Amino acid sequence: MQTVHLTLLCHAWTNAQRTGHFGHETDDVLPDQEGLRRTSRPVLCAPERRTRQTAAWLSDSVQIDPLLGDVDLGRWQGMALKQVQRDEPHALAQWLDDPRSALHGGESMLDVCVRVAHWLSIRSAAPGHWVAVTHPFVIRAAMMQVLGGSPDGLHRLDVLPCASLQLVYTGQWRLRLSQNASL
Repeated sequence: MQTVHLTLLCHAWTNAQRTGHFGHETDDVLPDQEGLRRTSRPVLCAPERRTRQTAAWLSDSVQIDPLLGDVDLGRWQGMALKQVQRDEPHALAQWLDDPRSALHGGESMLDVCVRVAHWLSIRSAAPGHWVAVTHPFVIRAAMMQVLGGSPDGLHRLDVLPCASLQLVYTGQWRLRLSQNASL
């Protein structure tokens, strides 16, 4: 069995993140961000603009993978968290407490976890070193899948812009922590 090395990289900072808004597919990354190094490895990325821009900083060879897409937040997409707290406090509370909830009209956290589990299953059959630029919710779901955790824990994980998660597959997925994450 050949090994799969997978680095999940969160997209770079956006203005929406700085101002406390839910993401929107047209969000741009902020300019002049440090710390991303170019790689010769294949780079996969979600279809949203912010992931494509981040991936372009890493490589000239980028492949879009729709399964890496951000959670569909329905009518909350692009909204300020404070506005959702004010206008729909009960719906927000239920979304945070129940991974099956999709009161915003989009995708539930459970749906995201199922999608990411499917994607990891596909990736496990592709030996080599891979980099995938995606979103905090997708990285959270991957971590919970590898650790065997419940979707209830997704909201207890913080994934900052440009953070990376290293996974290794040798018959099962394993989380790899290292001092110097490299792509």
